[in-house]
Amino acid sequence: MSNAGDEEYKFVLEDGTEKTSSRDYTGKATAHYGNGDVYEGQFVQGVRDGYGVYRYENGQVYEGDFKENLKHGVGKLTYGEKGSYHGYFESGKRHGEGVFMYPNGDTYSGWWKDGFKDGKGTYEYKDTGMLVKGVWRKGQLTEAKWELPSGVHFDGTFENNLPNGVGKWKFQNGNYVCGDYKQEVGEEEEEPADDEEEPKPKINITWNTHPHLYHSAMAINRVI
Repeated sequence: MSNAGDEEYKFVLEDGTEKTSSRDYTGKATAHYGNGDVYEGQFVQGVRDGYGVYRYENGQVYEGDFKENLKHGVGKLTYGEKGSYHGYFESGKRHGEGVFMYPNGDTYSGWWKDGFKDGKGTYEYKDTGMLVKGVWRKGQLTEAKWELPSGVHFDGTFENNLPNGVGKWKFQNGNYVCGDYKQEVGEEEEEPADDEEEPKPKINITWNTHPHLYHSAMAINRVI
């Protein structure tokens, strides 16, 4: 749609005809907005609807489906140096199944709701090969299986995207050890993740083993 009172707005049809408004137009066109954004794609009755490419003045680029001016359907949003998301959108937000690729090579593949990780998903660390398979709620990991490349893994609850509370470490030889993680909020703040907006307090975690809950598969086999 046109930006009323903005002289920089320009609406260009496929044949090169320039207009000052997209009102009632249906078809393919290019809209140059006063803030520097540019959209090239389908319009229905003057609004972005169908496939298109939206280039933001800040360098971000969205390629995919639109509905009533909003990102809606399947698309890819590239956040410049902050990575990219490829998956489903609803009403302008990441919503449904999708993959977020971080600039350091890490990936999250799973479900989203209203712009946040929400539901089952897997986070893979490129540098270490570690995997976190779990359940997220409103962007926060609540329970997960944390797998190391060696085959050792931790099952337990999470808070602030870190282990918190009772859990169990399992080893390749069948042994396991139970215990709990405790969190302590530090004074410093961490930079927000590339798919987040606000900085978070730095969290330190410590592990406490429960000796009376430690079981050895070999000891059990000797008894049997």
